[in-house]
Amino acid sequence: MERLQKVLSRAGIASRRASERLIVEGRVAVNGATVTQLGTSIDPSRDVVRVDGKRVPAPPASHTFLVLNKPRGYVTTARDPEGRPTVMDLLREVGKRVYPVGRLDYASEGLLLLTDDGDLARDLMRPASGVRKTYLAKVRGRPAAKDLERMCHGVVVAGRRTLPARAHVVRPGPNSWVEITVVEGRKHQVRMMLEAIGHPVQRLRRVRYGGVEMGDLPSGRFRALTPEEVRRLRGACRASPARPGNRKSG
Repeated sequence: MERLQKVLSRAGIASRRASERLIVEGRVAVNGATVTQLGTSIDPSRDVVRVDGKRVPAPPASHTFLVLNKPRGYVTTARDPEGRPTVMDLLREVGKRVYPVGRLDYASEGLLLLTDDGDLARDLMRPASGVRKTYLAKVRGRPAAKDLERMCHGVVVAGRRTLPARAHVVRPGPNSWVEITVVEGRKHQVRMMLEAIGHPVQRLRRVRYGGVEMGDLPSGRFRALTPEEVRRLRGACRASPARPGNRKSG
């Protein structure tokens, strides 16, 4: 037997807290009877659960964890109203329904996690989780040490100051490559941070997420995470948010 809100969360319907709201609002039925009592336990392998009349699939006995090297020109959604290709087009041979953990925008590329474990996905995406995400950005010009220092201490983008980050130049030149690690997940954050110090992004690639690295995975391909990588992700969620701190530019 398992708590109803946990079953809904594991099935990817909503977070546990949001699932509790669905129950209290009378939107959840078990075996045809509406349930409004929090703490109700069910057998997910036998009981039929519906939310707003739509049947909820039983949560999987074991979860799937994937990493995809997302190419540019793909959107991180299941469907796109503009008809653009989505990352799901690259996962047809998976055979299971998985969901992206966060997003990479249309023009960005690199490491994208996907899973059917709703609890882990939400833990990773929680603003308070402090999970580190590392990017390589090709920028216009070569950022000076003082500009990177300012960005690492936080810059104001979209009316809010970013949390401290870590950044350094890995390949200087007229169009330098900068490695940057952040602990937030705000929309277009890395692009806006580099724009704020006067070095617009020309290309952006995510290479690390919570201890999982993309390595030499070819563009457009995916692989299963190892048990050790899954443990790292769970550990990153449990760890207290850490500020990456600064590294000098190279």
